[in-house]
Amino acid sequence: MRLRHIKGCEDFITDAKECIREDKAIELKGSIQDIFEEKRPLQIEIGMGKGQFIRNMAITHPDINFIGIEKYESVLMKAIQRKRNLEKEKSIDNLRFLCADAKKLSEIFEAGEVDKIFLNFSDPWPKDRHANRRLTSPDFLNVYDIILKKDGVIEFKTDNVGLFEYSLDVVKDSKWKLDFCSFDFHSEKESEGNIMTEYEEKFSSQGNKICKMIISR
Repeated sequence: MRLRHIKGCEDFITDAKECIREDKAIELKGSIQDIFEEKRPLQIEIGMGKGQFIRNMAITHPDINFIGIEKYESVLMKAIQRKRNLEKEKSIDNLRFLCADAKKLSEIFEAGEVDKIFLNFSDPWPKDRHANRRLTSPDFLNVYDIILKKDGVIEFKTDNVGLFEYSLDVVKDSKWKLDFCSFDFHSEKESEGNIMTEYEEKFSSQGNKICKMIISR
């Protein structure tokens, strides 16, 4: 669900030192990690929303660089503001943001540059005619195939069973292999230490089961 447009968010994103826009990121291809203070393994979340998951991942794993990717400026502004609030106590120097469309990621990241990709509670685009907009569609998997390291993985979580089943079908018909699959992830031992998104907290508190898959090549 999109956040309502917030007046001034465009200028806020342009001025935010923690964030780069798509056009600048394309110019930086090959040196994207220059936006960090130190080069480390790189993990990204596509469609991060207000950023709770990626913030907590960055805090939990200071030895990894994280980039939260979001194309909606109003949502991205909220994520940056929340990071800044946390940084009143301690800097989170391994987290940056990218305002970009996921379709352009192969123009931004070098081949094999990304260690892991997170897709969390992506827009399900329920109408069949919009299937190619789903972040687990064949077109998007082709983009991830370019930017992800040979031994890299994609982790996908959703409460939408229809989207999850669609994604499983896409994986079965592709070069990707299923390393983990659950229609009730929170009941699995693998959920120990799980870091939740805002939506995950909300939906699971309402009794919704969370689906998760991990895929690799």
